[in-house]
Parts: sequence; structure tokens; C-alpha cells
Amino acid sequence: MVNQSAQFSKFIELKDVLVKGDGATILNIPHAIIPADRITACIGPNGAGKTTLLKLLTGLITPDSGEITYSFAPAKTALVLHHTPMIKASTRANLSIVSDADPTITFNQINAILQQTGLAHLADSPAHKLSAGERQKLCLGRAILQKPNIVLLDEPTANLDPNASEQVEIMIGQFKTKGLEVIFSSHQLAQVQRIAEYIVFIDGGEIKEKGPIGPFFSNPQTQAAKRYLHRELPRK
Repeated sequence: MVNQSAQFSKFIELKDVLVKGDGATILNIPHAIIPADRITACIGPNGAGKTTLLKLLTGLITPDSGEITYSFAPAKTALVLHHTPMIKASTRANLSIVSDADPTITFNQINAILQQTGLAHLADSPAHKLSAGERQKLCLGRAILQKPNIVLLDEPTANLDPNASEQVEIMIGQFKTKGLEVIFSSHQLAQVQRIAEYIVFIDGGEIKEKGPIGPFFSNPQTQAAKRYLHRELPRK
């Protein structure tokens, strides 16, 4: 058997992981190595278990059985869900909220994130009046402030217009220069092809296929992946 972990400088290993809910199996992963040293996209049909996997990797939920181990320490993750609530306060206050858990975060660091995300001019504006794209950039900035190794993003550009989506994609691409790796879920396969380096394909709560992005799209190895791509990609 090929030692998959040898391919990656950092990785997450799942063994005999089982997650159940409402009497049904949501995730069933006997064994998987997921790279944590490159931008990885989790794709698959609605209800496949992508969001559950992200929550599992960040520790927001725990498996009913099995274990998850990280090849690196400290293994610190930040999760940005598809719908992240805002408190009724300014943009700056919503960004600063992570300092409640980490008092080492400084005023200057918060200002730097406001500049980086292009939200400095909206610092004193009510967060609930931000556009969907601006709120998403705020959430990404909040994740960066947590100083994680890995940022996990659930459908990071869902319901955004093309301009806002492009800005978010640029931010995701810039994470690597900050020493951050990204694992994200997406239904937008054109986006996945633009920014991802590795694919984890989930169907029916199981990881059916994974590997570098090029071979996955050009020559998928499983019938499940072939059906999914045939259904989702525009026909030429």
C-alpha cells in the first residue's frame, strides 16, 4: 500500500470516523488522509456531508466513533460557515469579537485586517448594513485574527455577485503567503478549478475519491465522480 501521508508535509488523518444524526449515518470514513499543506476543495452533491466534515476537522462536532489526528502542532483551525451571524454593532466590533477569546489581539492588528479586507472605510458602519460580499470579507478577516494554521470555509462565495466572489477568491489565494492553508467546500466547480490544488470528493457521506485537481477533472477514477462531473460541468 502506498503511504499517502508521505505525499504531504502536513496532513489530517481520519480513522474509522462515524458521524450519525437523526438515526442516519452522515459521515462514514474508514480511513482518509487529507492534505493540510495546500488549498483543498471538498466537493459533492447537496447533503453529501461536506459541511459536517469541515465541522469535524475544526472540532465543532465530535465523531460518534473513530479518531482524527493532525501531523502538526499546534493544530489550530478557524471555521467560516456559510451563514455567520453578526452582532448588532459596527464592523470593527464584529471583527474585534474574537479578542474575547484571545486578549493578545491588538488594536493595530484589527486595523491591519480592516485595511487588508478593504473594510477600513466601513469600520464604524453597522455590520448588518454591509453587503453580502463585505460580510464575507469580515468573516474571513475574523478568521485570520484567530491566527490559525488552517482556515476552513463552507461555501465561501455562495450567493455573492461575480465581483464579490472574485475579491473573496483573491483573499483565499493570499492566505498561503500568510502561512495559512485552506480547506473549503464549494458547488462552483469553475471556482474549484481556479483556486484549488487538491480535491476531496464526498458522496453519500463517504469520501469516494481524492487527489490532485488536474487528474480528478480530466480522468476521475470512480463512477460516482464521473456521474457528478457529467451532471455538474457544462457540456462542450
